[in-house]
Amino acid sequence: MAKKYVYLFGGRGTKAEGNAEMKAILGGKGANLAEMTNLGIPVPPGFTISTEMCTVYYESGGLPKELKTQVKDALKKVERVMHLGFGDTESPLLFSVRSGARASMPGMMDTILNLGINDETVHGLIKMSGNERFAWDCYRRFIQMYSDVVMEADSHVLEEELEKMKKKRGVKLDTELDAKDLKQLVATLKEKVKELVGKELPSDPVEQLWGGIEAVFRSWNTPRAITYRKLNNIPDDWGTAVNVQAMVFGNMGDNSATGVAFTRDPATGENVFYGEYLKNAQGEDVVAGIRTPMPINIKGKREKAHVSMEEALPDQYSQLVGIYQTLEEHYRDMQDIEFTVQEGNLWMLQTRTGKRTAAAAVQTAVDMMNEGLISKKEAVLRVHPDQVDQLLHPQIDPKAKKKIIGKGLPASPGAAVGRVVFSAEDAEVEAMKKNKVILVRIETSPEDIHGMNVAEGVLTARGGMTSHAAVVARGMGKCCVSGVPDLAIDYAKQKFTLGGQTVKKGDFISLDGTRGEVILGECKTTPPSLSGTFGTLMTWADEFRTLGVRTNADTPKDAKTAREFGAEGIGLCRTEHMFFEADRILAVREMILAADETGRRKALDKIKPMQKGDFKGLFREMDGLPVTIRLLDPPLHEFLPHTDEEIAEVAKALGTPAKEVKAKRDALHEANPMLGHRGCRLGVTFPEIYEMQVRAIMEAACEAKKEGVNVEPEIMIPLVAHVKELELLRKMTVEVSEEIMAAYKIKLNYMVGTMIELPRAALTADEIAEQAEFFSFGTNDLTQTTFGLSRDDAGKFLPVYVDKKILPRDPFQALDQDGVGQLVKIGIEKGRKTRKKLKVGICGEHGGEPSSIDFCHRVGMNYVSCSPYRVPIARLAAAHAALNNETKKK
Repeated sequence: MAKKYVYLFGGRGTKAEGNAEMKAILGGKGANLAEMTNLGIPVPPGFTISTEMCTVYYESGGLPKELKTQVKDALKKVERVMHLGFGDTESPLLFSVRSGARASMPGMMDTILNLGINDETVHGLIKMSGNERFAWDCYRRFIQMYSDVVMEADSHVLEEELEKMKKKRGVKLDTELDAKDLKQLVATLKEKVKELVGKELPSDPVEQLWGGIEAVFRSWNTPRAITYRKLNNIPDDWGTAVNVQAMVFGNMGDNSATGVAFTRDPATGENVFYGEYLKNAQGEDVVAGIRTPMPINIKGKREKAHVSMEEALPDQYSQLVGIYQTLEEHYRDMQDIEFTVQEGNLWMLQTRTGKRTAAAAVQTAVDMMNEGLISKKEAVLRVHPDQVDQLLHPQIDPKAKKKIIGKGLPASPGAAVGRVVFSAEDAEVEAMKKNKVILVRIETSPEDIHGMNVAEGVLTARGGMTSHAAVVARGMGKCCVSGVPDLAIDYAKQKFTLGGQTVKKGDFISLDGTRGEVILGECKTTPPSLSGTFGTLMTWADEFRTLGVRTNADTPKDAKTAREFGAEGIGLCRTEHMFFEADRILAVREMILAADETGRRKALDKIKPMQKGDFKGLFREMDGLPVTIRLLDPPLHEFLPHTDEEIAEVAKALGTPAKEVKAKRDALHEANPMLGHRGCRLGVTFPEIYEMQVRAIMEAACEAKKEGVNVEPEIMIPLVAHVKELELLRKMTVEVSEEIMAAYKIKLNYMVGTMIELPRAALTADEIAEQAEFFSFGTNDLTQTTFGLSRDDAGKFLPVYVDKKILPRDPFQALDQDGVGQLVKIGIEKGRKTRKKLKVGICGEHGGEPSSIDFCHRVGMNYVSCSPYRVPIARLAAAHAALNNETKKK
């Protein structure tokens, strides 16, 4: 028996061959047309060609004979239901041919209406309808759509012919053209198609049908469809179904109409029926904006002159309300519906889960739970964690006019508007004048931290999603667009060129960090909206998650923000960021330039009070919650000046010859600093640095406890490769800590642990756990060292790896679970064999990425840690992980 590729649906009082559970085979549209049929909702009859045929089409380069046989049989059945004949000159049956992937891809693939019309059947349509204008209008529409979609004629040329005819007749709307005008236009368009593509428009309805079916399959791989799939993580191998459906006509006069509606407001989530319709029109007119649609109901009217469907077609509107309520109750989610009224008869053409803003997703989920439509678990699962990002940052106003001059990576979401500056110093100067600025750099370094802190946003020519600019910007909640390939920056002339535009220092630009867009001039933004329902949803999420959620925070301000967003402690405080503050960088440089340990200790004594003050501020903000502080990680040369001018300034300030500063900088230079003298290697060779930091941490903790603060310090030693490194540094840490607690006469519950960010550490985690009370996986560096990649350079070629399907996603954006993830799993299992109650977390950028959080849940971590503005995302993702994996276990 031949494999079934064709499934019937529709017609009044019939049952379909499919249902809503068959989306993988029938696509979303086909499955829902079948489901509506089974619910007794009026659906024009038709058939769905399965997504499996799309795969066959691309593998074989054509359509097999068995499909043609099944389609022929399906056509006969639809003809019987409609009492019409496909190609019949007396009672012609026309079809629409539409796509339908299993995931909604609105507007990304092709549609053809009025298929089956030609010079003979048009007269049958006139006879059937008694409406000559309507029939020629259908023919005109078919020529425009078919020639564009199937024959690839320039649609703009044909649109110009329509405009010429309207101008000739002195009218503005196509509805004002009469039958004679449209008949003449059909002849003109047919000639124009032949002129454009070198062949005539096919008149044989069967040839038209197969041309339409193949065109829809081809549209699965158009550039716009490919891009949409990439942006929405839709697999390329899913394919699309094709839906061939009997035409019903909304353009048969004033008792006919077509429209699109949502069962709730897709922008706000408010429980109101929301939509638009057009009388005497076909569906494409509504979505294409050819005519201005009218509101579907009185409540949606914005002007008195508007005539809603509720007023113009009250009976059909009332029937539509009943159907939308049935559909929403049946699917238990907001629906996006399409309908047509043909001479007073209402037909449903589509229902699908409605696309909505993040605010609407939250509002709808909470409301539907309160209405009893869905459970609390379902409400939490209805909002995707990535959607929450939209609620936490200002956004470019979607209604604003904008001139996009370039695109890069959407490194940190939100919107930023400000004057261009090219240095961190200038950013600070302008900020002191109360000017909003955008910091534009070829790439950023830790030295730019102060400029980034005061800037509204950051724009870089180089760098990926986890580059310095991206990581720090996300941590600060700053908008950032990184890796803009055509951004040419001229520091000397204080200008950049992009998209044919030259932008100088002081000129305004806007950044859309959610889309990676660089926009010329000032663009209007909308503020973040954290409504009461958002707080409700987060409370529900916290009931289900088992993973803790901490934050990566280096300042009390970051810590306060994160705690307000629900952080349960600090999982990573990077102490090096504190070193770059203007009031201490000189002392840090003095320490590096010192000739011996005595000189270094003298400089460190100046730094310690400052570090102690930083730590005390963090402990106060995190009262009662754990604070993990990483000892110094980057190589020392990062703190030294680079240019001759900067070297001269430092030499003068320290009273040291410039040549000595330069010599020290050159001596510290490394060919590969990522794998060089950094992390615990600094603590081994210069123990006084780590000793100073431990003293600062423990003194701050003791003093904070005296103030009544509940302190839980966790001291983390970075970049450990060998247990003996950790053994040496742990011994020093414990000795110093015990000495300080004795001096203050205070007992603290403190822990000493390490970052697992090297493959050797993961593979020998059983040995390392003998010395570590906790592990924190630094997956940024673990990804670099496992793949042998530099994250700051890999952005140049990783997109190609993703495009060529070598990698499913950029491993710096989403954890590589098969490679890096296996090292994490090994590390946890080995570590807990030695220390059963070993606390384990993650503090790389992956700690705020939903698929990576799901992995962290599955391998049994205790917590994830992420930048402050991703804390709500991590909380929701952790709840999803708990609920989804609970379902899998069942």
